[in-house]
Amino acid sequence: MNCLEYIDSHTGGEPTRLILDGLPELSTNDPAEAKALLKNEHDWIRGAAILEPRGSDVLVGAILLAEQRAGANAAIIFFNNAGYLDMCGHGTIGVVTSLAHLDLVAPGLVIIDTPPGRIRTTLHEDESVSLHNVPSYRYLKDASVDVAGYGRVHGDVAYGGNWFFLVHDYSGKIDRESIDALTAFTVAVRKALGAAGITGKDGAEVDHIEVFGPSTVADSKNFVLCPGLAYDRSPCGTGTSAKLACLYEDGVLKEGDPWHQESVIGSIFSGTVEVRAGLVIPVIRGRAWVTAHGRMLLYDTDPFRYGIRS
Repeated sequence: MNCLEYIDSHTGGEPTRLILDGLPELSTNDPAEAKALLKNEHDWIRGAAILEPRGSDVLVGAILLAEQRAGANAAIIFFNNAGYLDMCGHGTIGVVTSLAHLDLVAPGLVIIDTPPGRIRTTLHEDESVSLHNVPSYRYLKDASVDVAGYGRVHGDVAYGGNWFFLVHDYSGKIDRESIDALTAFTVAVRKALGAAGITGKDGAEVDHIEVFGPSTVADSKNFVLCPGLAYDRSPCGTGTSAKLACLYEDGVLKEGDPWHQESVIGSIFSGTVEVRAGLVIPVIRGRAWVTAHGRMLLYDTDPFRYGIRS
């Protein structure tokens, strides 16, 4: 029997499961190399932690590497029901909150190594977390695609730690009662992008779809379809980062200007942009709460100990 120690949290309603112990020994503390090893040799961890019967489609996982490089408080690999993520904004906020719960970090600067690079975060005294994300940018402006059942759809392809298509012309409601309609639309857009060969840089798959609408309590309200076809309950840290990068490029948002992004369930992230050497660095602030701390038991006799896979 194997055991995986974990701690669960949610950030604005979106859950994160951080795996703390029970992992195989890896030959590297470089997150990009560790991500490849986990994907190719130890994907059973992702399956056990995220897939049913222990997980769900909405759950995002994170692995805390046993060792980190000099100057970092932790090294993290993110994953979900569909595979491995370069970066996860809500997950980073959840990880820092979980580490604080375990007394592994204190209020102040917390450095997290991730596959795309080193991330600066700040744990505030009110227990919120500010994430200084990876450089974010727009790759394609005003791209258009024919979407079956919906017609021509326009939007930007942008990077905020993951690749997004930011839809310009969605006219439906963005609320909890419209989640089925929002999911159907964004799934259709994602399929159409793939069929049309619209990608991010170097052919990267655009696997997140984001639509926007008006909000009564923030600057904007969004719905984000994630790679595993579940929607983000939070305002999406990487999606908000992609949005901020586009707003900055368009001159709508200046460096240091505040932006508040509401999710489809009503949770809110605040954000600004910093510009360093010409690179746009989104700063996302949100709050997470620890919800559980325990062990997953993986019995050798359990046919689904590594998750139910399609």
